[in-house]
Amino acid sequence: MREEMAEITLTRVLLVGVDTGEEQDFERSMAELKSLAEACNKQVAGIITQKLDTVNKALYIGSGKVQEVKEFAAACEAEEIVFDNTLTPSQIRNLGRELELPILDRTNLILDIFAIRAKTKEAKLQVETAKLQYMLPRLVGMHEALSRQGGANGSLSNKGTGEKKLELDRRRIEHRISELRKELDEISGNRMTQRKKRSSSRIPQVALVGYTNAGKSTVMNHMVQRYGGKPEKLVMEKDMLFATLETSVRSIDTGDNKPFFLTDTVGFIHKLPHGLIKAFQSTLEEVKYADLLVQVVDFSDENYKQQMEVTSQTLKELEAGDIPQIVVYNKADKCQMVDLPKLRESQIYMAAALDIGIEELAELIKDRLYAGNVDCFLQIPYDKGNVVSYFMENATVLEKEYREEGIWLHVNCRSQDAAKYDIFVCK
Repeated sequence: MREEMAEITLTRVLLVGVDTGEEQDFERSMAELKSLAEACNKQVAGIITQKLDTVNKALYIGSGKVQEVKEFAAACEAEEIVFDNTLTPSQIRNLGRELELPILDRTNLILDIFAIRAKTKEAKLQVETAKLQYMLPRLVGMHEALSRQGGANGSLSNKGTGEKKLELDRRRIEHRISELRKELDEISGNRMTQRKKRSSSRIPQVALVGYTNAGKSTVMNHMVQRYGGKPEKLVMEKDMLFATLETSVRSIDTGDNKPFFLTDTVGFIHKLPHGLIKAFQSTLEEVKYADLLVQVVDFSDENYKQQMEVTSQTLKELEAGDIPQIVVYNKADKCQMVDLPKLRESQIYMAAALDIGIEELAELIKDRLYAGNVDCFLQIPYDKGNVVSYFMENATVLEKEYREEGIWLHVNCRSQDAAKYDIFVCK
């Protein structure tokens, strides 16, 4: 308990960004880098930017800017320098030599945040895999730089001590990645088995997707609470980047025989490292198998449109771009919107944290999922009680009467069920 109460020592960092004009909103990207640094227990001591037509292949920033960054870092007592993009192995090596401070990039920060947030075995394995995959080419880059230490013929017997160590490190990393993949494949197999069980139940699957910290977990928890879920079924909910790394699936039943599985997924972010998407493939695949996506948007964020574009692009990369969607404009209360919730076709403006719009969202989801349902009238003989039970459990029973000829039902059911029991349908 004392360890939890202890203050976290913040590392002072200098943020560096290059604006080449390709970035749609460079200032937003730098602001997000600051948030990422803070989420990684770092204190931003300063920010320095440069406009270039193209990044410097050797140093990322212009060669004349290096001294300015070095002096600025010293002035603000920075302990590390963080760049707003993924750096190549040679850029990291060259910048470290010139600036004489540890060099990190945006990918470093996101990987470190994921490492801090990972709680389950699967998440920890996925993060370790991504970190090792990130490290491997950088070791190779250093290995190439040190190759000159070996003899002219490059034989192993002439290799320098540093080069030998790097080669051993590379082999260890490759071996560890292989071990991690085997473990993840086993977990992925278990996940696939669970997915098949859910699919065989014929209960539709819904996935919450969207930018990190948009409120997906808040929507999930309020949905679970409203429809009788147990407290232990709630997921972690916190106002921070990447609060949730685990994919959680909950059964939602509003009591009208139109249940659905609701999945809370990992949040997306601008420049999400490809290695992370690859490492978290089995987790993110839950999105690909959904019947409906609910994109949760932080409507109070001035950059919400760009965040929606990032979500759309990431979904395409996951081969989930064509799945039907409902868009939830969450935190609308912070935009002085009144009379919430507001519904507009497949969109809803709401405030999940205030429990405003949860019931309406559930109805919207069911309307989309069960749009193919049909209303029909059934006359079922008394000796076919099993058929009555089936419709009571798998359809919305609007009316029920006990008549002389049998049990009369007015139901809203799947078209497949209406066709299967066509013999009982009143013509």
